[in-house]
Amino acid sequence: MAIVLLVGGAGYLGSVLAGELLDRGYAVRILDRLYFGSHGLADIGDRVEMVTGDMRTPPPRILDGVDAVINVGGLSNDPTAEFNPTANYEMNTTATVALAQLCRERGVRRYLLASSCSVYDRGVGDERRDVLLDETSDVDPPGAYAGSKLAAEREILPMASDTFCATAVRMGTLFGFSRRMRYDLVVNTFVKDALHRGWIGLHYGGEMWRPLTEVRDAARAYIALLRTPAEAINGHIFNVVYRNFRISELALRVRETLREMGIEVDIRTDYAYRGVRSYRVSGEKLARATSFEPELSIEESVHSIVASIRANRYEDFDNPRYYNISWMRLLEEAQSVIKVTGSVFEAPNPHVLRPTAEA
Repeated sequence: MAIVLLVGGAGYLGSVLAGELLDRGYAVRILDRLYFGSHGLADIGDRVEMVTGDMRTPPPRILDGVDAVINVGGLSNDPTAEFNPTANYEMNTTATVALAQLCRERGVRRYLLASSCSVYDRGVGDERRDVLLDETSDVDPPGAYAGSKLAAEREILPMASDTFCATAVRMGTLFGFSRRMRYDLVVNTFVKDALHRGWIGLHYGGEMWRPLTEVRDAARAYIALLRTPAEAINGHIFNVVYRNFRISELALRVRETLREMGIEVDIRTDYAYRGVRSYRVSGEKLARATSFEPELSIEESVHSIVASIRANRYEDFDNPRYYNISWMRLLEEAQSVIKVTGSVFEAPNPHVLRPTAEA
C-alpha cells in the first residue's frame, strides 16, 4: 500500500483530501501542528497516522516508507500572511523548499506543492490587463501570501529529475463544506451571511474576477496528479479551476440557489475600494495532462454547504475558529496570557511567583 505524507492534513482542504486518499486505498500519514484542532479529521482520525508537529521542524522519521508527499500546509490566505509575514515566509517558502530537498535526498519520488492562483493577481482598474492567464503568463503578485507561494515554486521546480517528480498546483479560490470549515472564503462567506444575517454584502460592486474550485474537486485534482505518470507532470505547474466568475455573479448564483431552498436573501452593494484582487485563469493544462476536470458547480455546493452546516451544527457563525485571521489573532493573544499565567486551570508553581509591591 502506497504511503502518502499529507502536510497540513487537518486543514480545510487537507482533511477533505485525506478522506479522498483513504477512499482510494492510500495509507495516509498527516503532519499538522493542529492550529485549528483535529475537528477536520473527526470521521477518519482512526484511519490515518497522525503526527503532530510543525512543518518547519519535521520529525526525523516523518518520511520513512513514504512514496509521495502532498504539501498543503502553511499559512493560507492574505490576511494571515500580512499579519505575520515572517512566519508566512518560513512556512510557505523556507520549510516547503526544505521538505522538498529532504524528499529528494531520502528517495521520495513525488512531491506535490500547493501553490495558489493568487499569484496571477493583477488588481482592478486596467482593462488592458484583464485577460485569461495560464501557466506560461508572467506573474508578479503584490501580496505576501502569493509571493511566498511563487518563491517556493521557483526553488522547487528546478529540483525535478528522473528520480524526483516535483509539481506545483496553483489552486483557484476554494469553496464548499469541510469538517474544518472556513467561512472566510467567498462562496462560504455568502452562504454564512445569508443564513446568519439574511443578506450578502458585495465589496467594490463585486466586479472583480476570481477562479473558483470546489474543495472536493481540489482534493480529486491532487489524486489525479498523484496517479498521472511522472513524465507528464514533472517540473510543471498546473492551475486547478472549475470556472472564472465575477464576484457579483457568485452572489446572484448563491442567492438564487438559496431562494430555491426557501431561504430569502438580499444583496447589498458597497462600491468602496478595499484592496480587492482580480484575475481570470485557464485550467486547460490540467485536463490535457490528467483527463481530470473540476465539475462541482456553485449551485451543487451551496446545497451541500447548507445541508452539512445544519447536519453538523456548524451554525455558531461568530466562532473565530472558522476564520483564519481571527483564530490566529486569538491564539496569539492567548499565548501572551499563558506566558504570564502558566496553565489555564492548574495551580501555578509557587517558586516562580514574585511578591507585588503592595506585599
